[in-house]
Amino acid sequence: MSDSARKTQVNRAMDVIRGYADHDATVVRDALAGLDAVGWIEAYAVLSGLLRSTISILELTGEEWKVGRVIEHVDEVASAAPPHYEFVIAEAARAWACGDQSALRALAGRDPLGAVHVTAVFVAVLGLALWGRTEFLGVLTACDESVGAIVNDQSSGF
Repeated sequence: MSDSARKTQVNRAMDVIRGYADHDATVVRDALAGLDAVGWIEAYAVLSGLLRSTISILELTGEEWKVGRVIEHVDEVASAAPPHYEFVIAEAARAWACGDQSALRALAGRDPLGAVHVTAVFVAVLGLALWGRTEFLGVLTACDESVGAIVNDQSSGF
């Protein structure tokens, strides 16, 4: 995958997370528009890495899992999902917040498109629960800028 393609997938992933954090179904749809099968897999890979990082940060901060706060964000964030995924996302997130990760793993194996949406929602929900809306959007912006700088450095031979 070229640097520009990698940047595009990272940017798409960040845009879909931002769309969910903003409860904006249009941004979510536009961020994923035109992806082919490989693009969906690449987007899922980027989002999975961001989910693992977000969970690690949550664990490092010692922040307690406040199931009520996570579920409150799930209801808001999942409303930006395509209608046929909204309920599945909400149920998987509720189960996951209570310690049952089987729904998330099962969806990833059955439905890559659904897995992209679920994973993006989880990143948004955990980010909102951890940092709050303003700080989380700032984290997404900083991540976008960091990726852009890395891609630019690689393109210029550094």
